[in-house]
Amino acid sequence: MPQEITHELWQIIPTVIYFFIGFVLFGVSIKIADKLLPFSIRKEIEEDQNTSLGIIIGSGLIATAIILSSVLK
Repeated sequence: MPQEITHELWQIIPTVIYFFIGFVLFGVSIKIADKLLPFSIRKEIEEDQNTSLGIIIGSGLIATAIILSSVLK
């Protein structure tokens, strides 16, 4: 295999590792938010149709994703 292709393949490995680390941290942040809030996020959004809570939670998750992406870069 040529040297350049081998070098490119070795650069994919850290990217995959960072992806999984980010994915796990993102999931942990969702679980922490679920535990800290005094109500069930799932019940409020699905059963009570609380659109504003969905927007707020979504915004928080996007902010967490931006922070994780900048940290892992």
